[in-house]
Amino acid sequence: MITVALAGKPNAGKSTFFTAATMADVDVGNYPFTTIDANRGIAHVRTECPCLDLDSGCGNERCRNGKRYVPVELVDVAGLVPGAHEGKGLGNQFLDQLTNADVILNVVDASGGTNAEGEPVDIGTYDPLDEVDFIEEEMDRWLVGIVDRNWESVERKSRSPNFDIDEALTEMLTGFGATEADVGAVLREFDYPDDPKNWTDDHRETLARAVRRQTKPLVLVANKADIAPEENLTRLLEANRPVMPASAEGELALRRASRASAVEYDPGDDSFELTGELTDAQRAGLETVRELIDEYGGTGVQEALNTAVYDLLDVITVYPVQDAGKWTDAQGNVLPDAHLLPRGSTPRDLAFEIHTDIGESYLHAVDAKSERRISDEYELSEGDVVKIVSTN
Repeated sequence: MITVALAGKPNAGKSTFFTAATMADVDVGNYPFTTIDANRGIAHVRTECPCLDLDSGCGNERCRNGKRYVPVELVDVAGLVPGAHEGKGLGNQFLDQLTNADVILNVVDASGGTNAEGEPVDIGTYDPLDEVDFIEEEMDRWLVGIVDRNWESVERKSRSPNFDIDEALTEMLTGFGATEADVGAVLREFDYPDDPKNWTDDHRETLARAVRRQTKPLVLVANKADIAPEENLTRLLEANRPVMPASAEGELALRRASRASAVEYDPGDDSFELTGELTDAQRAGLETVRELIDEYGGTGVQEALNTAVYDLLDVITVYPVQDAGKWTDAQGNVLPDAHLLPRGSTPRDLAFEIHTDIGESYLHAVDAKSERRISDEYELSEGDVVKIVSTN
């Protein structure tokens, strides 16, 4: 399962974002380090379900009138403060917990209502642009430290007659969330000595920063956008990176109101309808959220998750079935499962994603939409419905 991590300074709204995205109960407080142990839960990315091509839909619990919600793991870890890579605050614990994340949402307090340490200040008195590069820099310095601490081991291995610098670097870096393909892609992009004894600090720093960029892409979440000064949002949106204005509190209010049947709303919708009894205060609060949605097309929570997974990780959603004619599994469930795969994946990749045994006994695949056999080299597309034929 794809893992999305929430990063940011304390009190930027990470735990509120986590609660809104997962509807799990976590400790949310207006003080630094509310979160100490990582919160883990299931959030969802949203896509269009192929059942829209069917007369009767699919009836799947993760599909709402053709809006398909595909599960991802969401991790909310302790907040970072300046010097986290040196262990300040809960820095080392925080950074270690990011090792296995596939993509990171850098949650920034766009309102400027908390300082660098996460302590409350008057709205607009702290510049949120100071947080734009903050997380990346702390992560880069953390990984530089890891590379430096492990370099002596690489040098020892170089005494072996069969030493290969690329293999040694791959072995070292795959222990920190990088794949062999990630390391290979990084090494192809810069020149470096074959002998690790000839590496400089600059070589090691270049390697560490490049590996972080390759393995931990970031989306900037401009949280508290509903109360942020317009100038702050304008400047954040001009940052040279993916930026999503958001109100985690607004999304949480909508999801709770939806659960109470007070509003009609699905996560990621660009509008909502009041359908139940609300107090004047609740109504006023939701109308403030409506203004944000009208301006940006949503609360930003679902949009941030989608941007991180579908855009930055460049994955597609594929639906395996057993009956290519009815799009069902063995129990008759229509479109029962949805898998997130890297773009460029083949039917055989899907087979291994379903189960190793299915992959190893793979024979061929059928495009359920056309009910025609497809080649093993066929590149799957978003929304494909596929029957895997195997000997298993």
